[in-house]
Order: sequence, then structure tokens, then C-alpha cells
Amino acid sequence: MTHPDRDEERQLSANRLLRDDTKFASGKIAFFQYVMVAIFLFLVTGFWDLQIRYPEVYQERAERNSIKSIPVLAPRGKILDRDGRVIVDNHSSFSLFLSREDLKMEHLKPIAEGLNLDYDALVARVHRFQTRGAPQYEPIMIKDELTPAELAFVESHKDPDTFPELEVIHVQRRLYPRDGLAAHAIGYVGEVSEVELNTPEFARFHQGDVIGKDGIERQYNDTLMGVDGQRRVEVDSFGNQRRLPEDEDKDKDAVPGKNLQLTIDLDLQAVAELAMENRRGAVVAIDPRNGEVLAMVSRPAFDPNLFASRIRSKDWKDLIDNKDHPLLNRAIQAQQAPGSTFKPMMALAGLETGVINDNFIMHCPGYATFYDHQYACHLKGGHGTVDLHKGIVQSCDVFFYNVGNRLGIDRIAEYAEKVGLGHKTGIDLPHEAEGIVPSTKWKIRNFREKWYAGETISVAIGQGATTVTPIQLANYIGGLAIGGMWFQPHMTKDTPIPPARRVEFNPDNIRKVIDGMYGVVNEGGTGGRARIPGIEVCGKTGTAQLASREVLKSAKAAGENMKANAWFVGFAPRDNPEIVVAALWENGEEGPWVAPIVRDVLKAYFDKKVRLGEPRPQIAGIPRLLTPTAASEPANP
Repeated sequence: MTHPDRDEERQLSANRLLRDDTKFASGKIAFFQYVMVAIFLFLVTGFWDLQIRYPEVYQERAERNSIKSIPVLAPRGKILDRDGRVIVDNHSSFSLFLSREDLKMEHLKPIAEGLNLDYDALVARVHRFQTRGAPQYEPIMIKDELTPAELAFVESHKDPDTFPELEVIHVQRRLYPRDGLAAHAIGYVGEVSEVELNTPEFARFHQGDVIGKDGIERQYNDTLMGVDGQRRVEVDSFGNQRRLPEDEDKDKDAVPGKNLQLTIDLDLQAVAELAMENRRGAVVAIDPRNGEVLAMVSRPAFDPNLFASRIRSKDWKDLIDNKDHPLLNRAIQAQQAPGSTFKPMMALAGLETGVINDNFIMHCPGYATFYDHQYACHLKGGHGTVDLHKGIVQSCDVFFYNVGNRLGIDRIAEYAEKVGLGHKTGIDLPHEAEGIVPSTKWKIRNFREKWYAGETISVAIGQGATTVTPIQLANYIGGLAIGGMWFQPHMTKDTPIPPARRVEFNPDNIRKVIDGMYGVVNEGGTGGRARIPGIEVCGKTGTAQLASREVLKSAKAAGENMKANAWFVGFAPRDNPEIVVAALWENGEEGPWVAPIVRDVLKAYFDKKVRLGEPRPQIAGIPRLLTPTAASEPANP
């Protein structure tokens, strides 16, 4: 028997449970309804932005996910010699770039390990690109000249699941002559540095760009450097690339750089390089009739191919730590005392001012005394009676001491500057030095001291504070040889140059100086080793001490190499000269020993003319005195 009250309680409890279940189900349904409404509103808002508010932005983002812009690097123009022969070419290679659009910093360490790169340097390089604000589409070059093994590593790891940022690009890299041939004249290329990017000259370039760093490569960088292009490709989900025919019109072809023809003659350059082998110094050959540089050598040299890609730290350290300074272009930067090569200018200055004439004669006992100080001549026993011609031929110091003492320092400086010393020649190469021509104003400006008359005596023979560069010496003698007209030296053909600078010297005075230089080579003078049968070679030796006799003695005792620098400058033929050659041999000791270097270059020039069917220059007159024995045994300059 059931109790009625209990039945009623059960019924009430069941009703309550039913009401609770119904209420819970309704809440769940309402919650899901609200969620669906929120999702719908979010989608509607997104579609509104995508289709109505910002369609261009999202379209561009979508394209970037599937389309890449691959840079097409423009090859630099070739560098040719005067006959059109290739000096500097390009060669095909592969470089590895990082696509900044796909770059993930956590990938850098395994990439560095796989390609034997310095991880810290790689991170720093990426950071430099990011901080300089380079466009996102510009890739970062991280390795040049990929080897087959490195190419295999990249090909096996550049899929989207591994390193999608890796991109191999075919490039044309510089190929320079071997053994440093014409290295200083040509220069080299390299990646633009942070310092350079902050200068007006290179402000338009970007991090990673390869530019000319020195020599012709830098001077004519804008001519040699082409304009990079780009190629658009579509990348699928597997990282494979395919061309987009409908977008080919958006590709930008690379514009190669222009070829550059130099005035350098490879035949003469090779001869000059061989002549300077295992020596430290420079050779410069110029056509005085137009200023064209026919050869330029600086030794020791370096290998520009080290710079064609990024130079290794070890190689760079070896170059800058080398005590012989192989990066120095001695042809235009070595500032050395000219020694007796200064004497032709001294002779001309003396004649032009009337300080000396044809009747001016000095007695040389081997020394001379000025201002209570004795100055020695290079020939201990002296030269005896000396006139202008003999003074040049035998390079008598006593004769020129007296000429200098009569002229005074300011007139010496005036005429030295007239023939082009003490100023840059203006050659189209960077970093040319200007040398020093001392004067009273120069000493006050630089040392706040007055000039003492005794200092003039050393300057008169090309010592003291006087310094010249090989290019200046060649230019100064070349201008005198053609009658007092100086063309600006230049390295390239078909490049506008300023008109020649003319100085109105007395032609008879110039002729007397040239006759003396002819005697230096052909009349038993100090330059007999430069003599070439059948060609009227004129020249002048020079021996420049590096310090006082006392200092030299101390250095010799200490085992230091303080031998004098040796100079020789020569031109040919005597009438209407076609070529002038200046050579510097650092620590070569005496000028006569450097004369064969100039002789070899002069001979190569005229021998080539014969091979090409051009006549050799005719001998204009009969030499005063031809003594083969004396010529083959030159005196000490």
C-alpha cells in the first residue's frame, strides 16, 4: 500500500528535475547561438576589410606569400688595354642569399654550421641589414663562390619545411690577372662598408652592394657598374619555383656595366713588372705628347682576386701587417726625395734666371763649403773643372750646390712648381700624393720657423725636405722633353682631359738641359746602362740618401736596411720624344743600377713599333762622344 503523501513528493521532485533540465538545455542553446553570432560578425568584418576597406593591402600580402622577386645582378664592364685586350674579366659563380621575407632567426645557427660560416658574423650581418632600413624584398648575400658541396647542402635544405630563406643566385664575379699584374692601377672591388655608406659618394648604394674600392675600379665605378634587375617567380607549397608568363612584363632585366679601355699597353706593363720582380718600388711610363699612361707598376703587389668576393680576415691581416705595404700604390703615393733627378730642373732654373750661363764654370775638388759647413760631392776625388753640360752628365753635386745657393730656396720652389712638382698631377686614380717643394712660406706654415740659407744646399741636389712621386717625376721630365708643355696624365682612352699647360721657357735653355741628359746615357755619364743602340735615349740618375751620414752609420751597425733609394728617369728619342719612363727602386742604393729597368721598357716600346711595321726613330745628329767602355761602367751619381 502506497502512501499518498510520498507519491506526491515523488511527482514534485520529478517535475523539478524536468524543469532544471529544460532550463540548462535552453542556456546551452543560447550560448552557442551567441558564439555563432560573434563568429558571423567577425567573418563579416574580415570580409568587409578584405573586400571593401583594404583590398589592395591584402592582395599584396597574398601575392607575397606565393611570389618572390629574385635579384638579377648586373655584371661589371670589362677593363681592356689600349689594344683592346682584356685585362679584367668576369667569371660565372653562385652566391647564397637569405630571403628576408622568409627569414627566421632560429635558422641562422644551423645554416652557419652547414656552410662553415661564423655564426656571430652572420647574425651581425643580418642585424645590419635590418637596422639600416633596407627594403624587405632585398635579400642578404651571405656567401660567395659556392662550392659543389655547398650547393648540394643548399639544394637539400631550402624546402619550406627546412630553410625556405635560402636562395642561390647566379652571379658574375671579377677575374683579375694573376701575380698582381697592374694590381694597383686597376684596383679591386668589394662590398660597400658602413663608413662608405655614410659618405656622399656612396650614399645611393645599399648594404651588400659591390663597388670599386681602389684604382680604376673605384675611379670609374659608375661606368663599370651596371644596373641590377629582378625576376618574379611563383613558389608552391613545396618551395618549387615556376615562371609566371602573365607577369614577365614586370621583370626587370639587368643592364651590364660598360667596358672601359685603358691607355695601358699590356706588353710594356709585362716588361715593367718583370723588371721590378723581387724589388720594392715603382715604374711609370707616359706618352709626353698626350699624357697617356702606358705602364704603371708598384711592387710589392697584391692579388685583387682576394677581394673579388669578401676577403678573409686572415688575408686582410696579412696585407695590412706586411712591413712592405703591398697595398700602397708607390707609383702615385710614394713620396721620396728625388736625388739628382732634380738637377735638370735646377739647371733650367739657373739658365732661365741668368744665375748661370754657358760660361759658368766651377771647380769640384770633391766638396764645397757653405755657411761654415762642408758638403761632399758623390765623387770623392772631385770632378775638376765643371760646366753645365758636364755637371749634368757627371751629376756633379758641387756644381749644383753653387747653382742652388745662387738661386735661393724661393726661386727653386718657383721653378719646381712650374715643371709640376709639389702638386698632384691630376691623374684619374684615387689617393694621389702631392709631394713637397719646400720654400720659406712652406716652412713657416708647417713648422713656424724661418728658412735657413744652409738648408737650400741640400734641396739643390734633390735632398732635404723635397719629395716627389714617380708619376710626378715622369710628368716633369716628359713636359721638359717636349719643350715646356705638360699634359695631365690619364689612364683611360677617349676620356676628356684638360688642355695642356704650357710654360714659356727659352727653347735654347731646354735644349741645353736635354743635351746634358743625352750625355748622361751616351757620353760616359752616370746612366750608361740605359743606352740602346740606334735609339737616342736621354735620362738622369738619382740617388737619395734616407738620412744623415751619422744616422746611416748607426743604422748599418744595427743591421737595418738604410740603403739609399735609386731613381732613373729616361725618355726617347731625343727629338720629338714618344715615351718617358721613371723608375724608383727603394733601397736600391745607386741610380745606375735602376737604369736597366727603364732601358728594358723603352726597348720594349720601340721593338713593338718595329713588329707592327712602324719605323724606329731616326738619329738626328752625331753624338758628341761615344765611348762604349765608359758607358758600360757608369760612375756613381
